[in-house]
Amino acid sequence: MNEAETRAEHIDPALKLAGWGVVEGSRIRREVITLGRIQGGGKRGKQDIADYVLEYRNRNLAVVEAKKWDAPHTEGLSQAKHYAQKLTTRFAYSTNGRRIYGVDMETGKEGDVPAFPTPDDLWHRIFAKRNEWRDKFAAIPLHKSATSTTRYYQEIAVNRALDAIANGRDRILLTLATGTGKTFIAFQIAWKLFHSRWTLAKDAGRRPRILYLADRNILANQAYLEFSAFDDGVCLRIDPAEIAKKGYVPTNGSIFFTWS
Repeated sequence: MNEAETRAEHIDPALKLAGWGVVEGSRIRREVITLGRIQGGGKRGKQDIADYVLEYRNRNLAVVEAKKWDAPHTEGLSQAKHYAQKLTTRFAYSTNGRRIYGVDMETGKEGDVPAFPTPDDLWHRIFAKRNEWRDKFAAIPLHKSATSTTRYYQEIAVNRALDAIANGRDRILLTLATGTGKTFIAFQIAWKLFHSRWTLAKDAGRRPRILYLADRNILANQAYLEFSAFDDGVCLRIDPAEIAKKGYVPTNGSIFFTWS
C-alpha cells in the first residue's frame, strides 16, 4: 500500500474519527510552507509541504507527516519536527496508518500515541489557561482576498502580537525585513482587533480606535490603500497640515492614517 492509499484508507479516516474537519472550527490543510530556496538559472530547491496541518479556531495546532503502510511509523518524524518549527505548532506527528508517533515541541516529550487527539484536546493542552481576549481574537479569521496570500511567518507574527495583547502587554515591537509584508501584517492585526471589538476601555460595545503612524506621507497613503477591505467610513486619512489649520483632529472614523 503506497502513501496515497495509506492516507486515503487509514490516516484520513483516523483524523476524521478524532473530529478533524468534523468539529466546528476545525480544518485539515495540506500546506505549502515555502516554495523552495532560489537557485541559479531561475530554479528553486525542494518545497516544504506539510502533509497535514491541523487547524482549530483559526490557529495551527499540529502537523502530521504520512508515510506508506510498510514504512516505519517514525520515518516522517524529522520532517514533522521541521514543519512544526516552521509553523511554530506545539505538536508534530508521524504515522504510517498503523501506528502514530507524537512530539510535544515545547516540552520535548515524545513517543507512540494510541490515536490522534481531538481538536478540543489539543487546544486545551496548548492553551491550558483560559484567556477571554485570546479566544475572541481566535474567533476572527484572517482576512483572505483573491489578490494576496498570508505567508506562514506573517500569520505567526499576527498571532504573537495578538497573544501579547491578550496577555496585557501594551508595548510590542515587530521587526521584519524589507519586502516581508509589514503593512499586510499590521492590516491583519487591525482586522482582528477591530472585529473582536478590542478596547482598552473594556467597553465591548464600541469599535476600537487605531492609529497607523508612518514616517513618510507616501507610506501612510500606501497603508490606507492596503486597508481597503474595511467598510466605508472605517478608515480615515489625516493630514497634519489640516489639523494645524483647523485646530482639531477628526474623530468620525475608527482607523486613522497619518505621518510624522
